[in-house]
Amino acid sequence: MKLGIDGIKLPEAKKRGPLASLDHVSALGLAGIFFSTALDMSPTLDLGALRDIRAKADELGLYLESGIGKINPYCSAEEPALRAAGDGDIIAGFARMIEASAAIGCHELWVAPGNFKSEYRGRLANDRFRTDVTWEDQLLGMEKVLQKLAPVARANGTHMNIETHDEITSFEILRLIEKVGADCVGVVFDTANGLQRGEHPVFAAKRLAPYIRQTHIKDAYVGRAPGGLDFQTRPVGDGIVDFATILPILANANPALNLSLEVAQSVADKPRKANPRQCIEIDDPLWRAGHPDLTQDELAAYMTMVDAYETRVTLGEITDWIAYETSQYGYPTYENQSYGFDEAIAFIKTSARHIEALCAEKNIALSSPARKQRAA
Repeated sequence: MKLGIDGIKLPEAKKRGPLASLDHVSALGLAGIFFSTALDMSPTLDLGALRDIRAKADELGLYLESGIGKINPYCSAEEPALRAAGDGDIIAGFARMIEASAAIGCHELWVAPGNFKSEYRGRLANDRFRTDVTWEDQLLGMEKVLQKLAPVARANGTHMNIETHDEITSFEILRLIEKVGADCVGVVFDTANGLQRGEHPVFAAKRLAPYIRQTHIKDAYVGRAPGGLDFQTRPVGDGIVDFATILPILANANPALNLSLEVAQSVADKPRKANPRQCIEIDDPLWRAGHPDLTQDELAAYMTMVDAYETRVTLGEITDWIAYETSQYGYPTYENQSYGFDEAIAFIKTSARHIEALCAEKNIALSSPARKQRAA
């Protein structure tokens, strides 16, 4: 296994560009970078530019991963770059990204099933609870897109890997894989996103393990709040996710899996808007009805996990939501845009050290380029 980072969350990635970002990743002592789409490497899918990035990654001993973007057709209008990649034909745009990625040896490609709107609270923040189209219709639309792209993926030896994103459940991802085919569809396992669907991360890891081909390694605070539960991204090791149990599951299923850290994005890259507290409306009848696969056993295990974490918060072992929100290393509030480059780097280093320590403890081989001093 190798430990790297999600390119979108690498501070100054856009400012530095792909080639300099590879140098940055290497300087941080990480082993690779996961660009969300091929367009993040080259907006025009220029093969010369893409090959230069591949050569640079190889020179530094780094893994290189990528994706093709959001495959929910009801979200396409919100992602104009995907349609533009096909000169107006979004399926052609996806196909070109698959082919361009394959040309530089990127055969594991991220796809996502929807959008998350952080300016809204509760279930309406994600596409699962849109009021203009049902989630069932959205899933059917995604299946049709994947079926259209499946021949291109198969021809290029590629897997389109569905992220356990904010709005989809692991059960639904498994059904999509079954319908389209595990030979061209897999999973990007985000270790924390399933918490927003009431799924226990260990349960989800076990369900999805045979199909996990890419990752987003992320941790989160989850605790009771008015109307349900709050969710807040935390450095790996400071949240509720049991990585000591999950990492061996992933390593046993896929020893060559890359672990890509997904950290809180620096406000230097993306200024934060004023947001209400995010709320998982886990007790709301509409929310519960929207998760028919969630069993009582898993929900009970989930709430036991929440109770244990809240005990640690009460004992002062873990910073509570509000204190962390307004701290230097937490997500900045609208009034306090203090989470900049240095804070993001600290977040990355803390998370990386935790994963490295657990891998050593669990005898999981974690290969990397020549170890370097973790520096900005």
